[in-house]
Amino acid sequence: MIIRTRAYPRIGLIGNPSDGYFGKTISLTFSNFCVEVTLYESPELEILPCEKDRSFFESINCLVRDVNLHGYYGGIRLLKATVKRFYDYCCENQIRIHDKNFTLRYASNIPHSVGLAGSSAIITACLRALMVFYGVSIPKPIQANLILSAERDELGISAGLQDRVIQVYEGMVYMDFNRDLMEKQGYGFYEPLDTKLLPKLYVAYRDDFSEPTEIFHNDIRGRFNRGEKQVVDAMKFWANLTDRFRTAMEAHDVPAMSRMLNASFDRRRKIYKISQENILMVETARSVGASSTFTGSGGAIVGIFTDDRMLSRLKKALSKQQIKLIRPHLVEPSTNERTLL
Repeated sequence: MIIRTRAYPRIGLIGNPSDGYFGKTISLTFSNFCVEVTLYESPELEILPCEKDRSFFESINCLVRDVNLHGYYGGIRLLKATVKRFYDYCCENQIRIHDKNFTLRYASNIPHSVGLAGSSAIITACLRALMVFYGVSIPKPIQANLILSAERDELGISAGLQDRVIQVYEGMVYMDFNRDLMEKQGYGFYEPLDTKLLPKLYVAYRDDFSEPTEIFHNDIRGRFNRGEKQVVDAMKFWANLTDRFRTAMEAHDVPAMSRMLNASFDRRRKIYKISQENILMVETARSVGASSTFTGSGGAIVGIFTDDRMLSRLKKALSKQQIKLIRPHLVEPSTNERTLL
């Protein structure tokens, strides 16, 4: 039996980055890129490397270029962490699993370290494959918690629940990470929304530089924990903005939604150290009338455009800066692929 599972990149549309700070967000998945994990029974347990895990280079320049773009770590550590957390979960919940071994590999074309949640997509697809192989069913909120734990607890990666929730649920989801609710049940309130409510969206990114999320999120966590007013107020602002955006979306008030996306980034700029390359992307998009904010922790932006003429101007302006533009193809929950051969 060959098991193939997929997971998709996500757009943190509004509220981001308040998901790790008891805030609210709205996120969605899109299928222009994906991770595919393949798992099949084998005599020994083996995790196979993909191109991003390579250790052979044509020259020292090629090695340095690869490190600059992809860092020192590929996806194997993510797969190993996922397998461990899955096993731990089964042990903690007295779930007996069979003793068959498997071979595991992955492939991903999600742009690396540009705020599209490529790492958590690898873990999500891997967890899905393990659930099928072992015949274990895990509630969706707990799946998201396990994915976060694989990154944060096993690998020490700074992260919040937003990416993991939307990649598990897919479609578009409103999330409320209210502190009392989180402390009571261990996860937030997650409500799927109708993607037909969305206006015309674009996503733009550049793949000639990358900034891992743990670098972007400098000392915001520490400042929040210390109760720094500027940071605490910003998290409250983004949570409130999420509810206002949802109201505008349900009323089909596109101008209001555009203003809120811009306001989201403008507030972020006040408390984060943001690179000039990232600021240039946002300002270039706004120069033609489109709204613009980060999809995640930097490297990619999302915004609203009004018509094909604006889209054409936007594409032309961004291309001059070597910035790629796509129209995101939204993923509905029913389209998650799981192939058994």
